[in-house]
Amino acid sequence: MFELLSKSIKERVSISEEEFDFAKTLFIPKKLRKRRYLLQEGDVSRYTAFVEKGLLRTFSVDEKGNEPILQFSFEGWWISDLYSFLTDEPSHYNIEALENCELLLITKPSWDILLEKTPVFERYFRLLIQNSLIATQRRLMSSLSQTAEEKYTTLINNFPGCIHRVPQHMIASYLGITPETLSRIRGQIAARK
Repeated sequence: MFELLSKSIKERVSISEEEFDFAKTLFIPKKLRKRRYLLQEGDVSRYTAFVEKGLLRTFSVDEKGNEPILQFSFEGWWISDLYSFLTDEPSHYNIEALENCELLLITKPSWDILLEKTPVFERYFRLLIQNSLIATQRRLMSSLSQTAEEKYTTLINNFPGCIHRVPQHMIASYLGITPETLSRIRGQIAARK
C-alpha cells in the first residue's frame, strides 16, 4: 500500500530504506468509501492524508447551500485542512471521497515525530507546501483574470482525467461557473474540433 507514497517521496528527495521503513510505522492505512467524509466542517483536522487510490474533494457549504470546491485530490496527492491540522482549530471545510479511496493517514503527533527523527521529511514537506503555495497563487490569478473557457481549458490540460472522474456540476463549482455555462463551453469546444 505504500508504493505511491514511496514514489512521491523519491521523486523529490533522497531517502534510505531505513528512513522509509520508519516512516511507514507512523501511518495509518484507511479505506474510505465513496460519499464518506474524511473531515467535516467544524471538526478539527486530526490527520493529513496521502491518497494511494481514489479521488476526494475539499469544499465548503455557503449560506445558500452551494458547495464551492477548493480542490480535488487524486492519487499521489496529500489532502487535509492544513490550517486546522497545524493549529488544532476547527475546520471550515469538508473533505469527501468522490470514489472509493485508500489513504495513508498521519496524525499531528506522528507527523512531528517523523519530521524530528527523519529530517529528509522536513525537505519533502517543505517542497510540497512550496509547490502548493505556487499552485494556489496561480489558481487565484486564473480565477481573477481568465475567462470561463480559459479556466476550463487550463483544468483539462493540467488534469486531463478529471473530466472523466468528476461530475460536471462539481467541475463547474471548482471553476466558479454555473453548470449551464460549463455545458455551453464544452459544446463550443466540441464544435470547433
